[in-house]
Amino acid sequence: MARTRLTPERESELYAAVLDLLREVGYDALTMDAVAARTRSSKATLYRQWGSKPELVVKALRHNKPVSLEEIDTGSLRGDFHAALSRNDDCQMEKDSALMRGLSHAVHENPDLYQALRDLLIEPEMTGLDLLLRRAVDRGEVRPDNPALKYVPHMLIGAFAARQLVEDRSVDQAFLNDYVDSVVFPALGV
Repeated sequence: MARTRLTPERESELYAAVLDLLREVGYDALTMDAVAARTRSSKATLYRQWGSKPELVVKALRHNKPVSLEEIDTGSLRGDFHAALSRNDDCQMEKDSALMRGLSHAVHENPDLYQALRDLLIEPEMTGLDLLLRRAVDRGEVRPDNPALKYVPHMLIGAFAARQLVEDRSVDQAFLNDYVDSVVFPALGV
């Protein structure tokens, strides 16, 4: 049976409800029944449209992302990074950080969630980041043999994880811009 297409508005509404529920109850307590009740839809519709809870959750997270890294090309690595960072406001970053902290525990208990996150969110982001870095190498901004190139994702993820642990503060634009300028660019020789 073919999937009936939801309108983009209805899809956005469903994704927003999923993320709200995720923030309220966490991944483990989030059920398709709860999503169906919150969105006034049937559980059968949800399963027909998304197939599983992990896929629904990850697609909601991906839908929530303001921009794909692949779409950014300012002509310089510094410009690309700062353009990417400016697309998220501090309030959204705080909400996203809280969501990811909540999911980081669930990932260990749910291999299907981990796989959906890798396939639908992490891999596309890594591909976009690779493209940004490859363009910087092609432009001569970063040496192709720079050993820090392969650690850029680790540095960025580390910034998110460490801020909360070290300072008990959420990540915001000012912190990330300073971090990129102070840590990432010097490591890349930019």
